[in-house]
Amino acid sequence: MPALPMQAWRWSDRCCLLPILTRQGMTPPRPDHTFPRTLVYPMLSPTDTTPRSATISVLVDNESGVLARVIGLFSGRGYNIDSLTVAPVDAAGLHSRINVVTSGTSMVIEQIKAQLDRLVPVHRVADLTMDGPHVARELALIKVIGTGERRVEAMRIADTFRAHVVDTTLGSFVFELTGATDKIDAFIELMRDLGLAEVSRSGIAALARGSRVI
Repeated sequence: MPALPMQAWRWSDRCCLLPILTRQGMTPPRPDHTFPRTLVYPMLSPTDTTPRSATISVLVDNESGVLARVIGLFSGRGYNIDSLTVAPVDAAGLHSRINVVTSGTSMVIEQIKAQLDRLVPVHRVADLTMDGPHVARELALIKVIGTGERRVEAMRIADTFRAHVVDTTLGSFVFELTGATDKIDAFIELMRDLGLAEVSRSGIAALARGSRVI
């Protein structure tokens, strides 16, 4: 009689499975057989327990209360939101796209996606970070107050970062900067010693590269 594959049974099931296996013409392995340890105690790989950042795009109905339900899902389960943007994305205004940047282990990210997908107004959910190459950009307005050498240095750095001056007075600038989050973070950090006064950021807008859509 053929033996049942080892992956399909456990020693704790031997007593209840033996009569069934016998009727089906199969014999379980001997009790003294040693199973490979990885089959009995599967271990998580290091990537499963290492937190990562994820950019999740969600296509939802453009109706009242949808954003509150999405935010409530995150807050109710203790998930962190690093960035959040939402806006209508079709001509008729029937659908909106929510871009959420969050962080957690791979298991936590999968839980977030599954729970978002179960919300009634949600049509599609995609983890752009894992699904393939994507474009992610953010807009920031940065106000710097300063005169003299600090003013000159702020202008020089802004030119290097390709930031645009959208407002200016004799003692202040408002710069507009668009780019990846790391670029904006670096620009803001350089402005701290030059009179950084206020920052307003839009949050991440993201799309998959190529012909992929969510």
